[in-house]
Amino acid sequence: MPNALMPNYAPQPVAFVKGKGVRLWDTQEKEYLDGLSGIAVCGLGHAHPTITAAISEQAQQLLHTSNLYNIPHQQSLANALVRISGMEKAFFCNSGAEANEAALKIARLYGHKLGIEKPTVIVTEKSFHGRTLATLSATGNPKVQAGFAPLLEGFIHVPYNNVDAMAEVIKQHPEVVAVLVEPVIGEGGIIIPDDDYLVKVLNLCDSYNCLLMLDEIQTGMGRTGQWFAYQHTDILPDVLTLAKSLGNGVPIGACLGRGKAADILQPGTHGSTFGGNPLACRAALAVIETLEKEKLPQRAQVLGQRFYQGFISDLEGVATVRDIRVKGLMIGIELDKPCAQLVTKALEQGLLINVTAERVIRLLPPLILTDKEADKIISIVSNLIREF
Repeated sequence: MPNALMPNYAPQPVAFVKGKGVRLWDTQEKEYLDGLSGIAVCGLGHAHPTITAAISEQAQQLLHTSNLYNIPHQQSLANALVRISGMEKAFFCNSGAEANEAALKIARLYGHKLGIEKPTVIVTEKSFHGRTLATLSATGNPKVQAGFAPLLEGFIHVPYNNVDAMAEVIKQHPEVVAVLVEPVIGEGGIIIPDDDYLVKVLNLCDSYNCLLMLDEIQTGMGRTGQWFAYQHTDILPDVLTLAKSLGNGVPIGACLGRGKAADILQPGTHGSTFGGNPLACRAALAVIETLEKEKLPQRAQVLGQRFYQGFISDLEGVATVRDIRVKGLMIGIELDKPCAQLVTKALEQGLLINVTAERVIRLLPPLILTDKEADKIISIVSNLIREF
């Protein structure tokens, strides 16, 4: 049978048919340990009983009505997210790219309300914000932008973790209305900024009446050891975007606003046919309930330290290792040369990993990982690197 799929993916030679907890099984019934969580999506692992029950129950009641009508689960989810984030209002969509699109539209509307003809957003190099034309234009990676010119105007890229460079741009460009930044660079190689980076960016934004917009699509929902990565510091953004692990595999994105950004989107300015439907919202509510009940953000912090100490110990003196970067359960091991082949080698040993930015082994395991499972991942990855 011919392959009817467009060839925009290059999948590994494996297909999974079943998952349970942190494990997956392929069509040949081989078992794998999931060190990637579907790229930070399945933070609660696979087939979590609470999430499964919520999806099943809701599917038997109501899937979709559209946003022409009130959706009680949507209101409940907005209330829950506001409570744990400190934000004020929420808009729901279906993905991280859509959440960032909403944020960018908020920034432009905000700028036009200030009388700025061409509102501009500062973004950073090595960032990744999505693959729609607007979020692709915001992304700081020329490789993924190649072939899609003309890109959308209205973005200025500055080096990540460099507030001085950002300040110079804002001083020279009065049309800047917002800064969009990842608290930890994910796709760009697990790059962790200085502890006071976000504090300084927020102060800069406040000084120039700009919106601070944080892309927490990969870092959010407990991944870094707090509900949201900005909570490692004493700040609140104006706009916050979420997706990935919010639904534990059920597609849902969210754009949260606060203060001057809370009520910018008015009827007719933005919308989504499927966004915030009863099924997705019920799943996300179950995710929040489970993360809270099982204290999993705190667990991610503890596990992150275990991974860090384990890799430091196992990889001491290994010349090919340039850096080990850990923030909760966002783990990056940078080598001194491209290492994409390690993905296949790990797969052969029953472990799912990822290589990003060509030389960085990226681990994003589920937050429900046990100490024993964490140690097994550390052992397999360390052995692969030593052999490499």
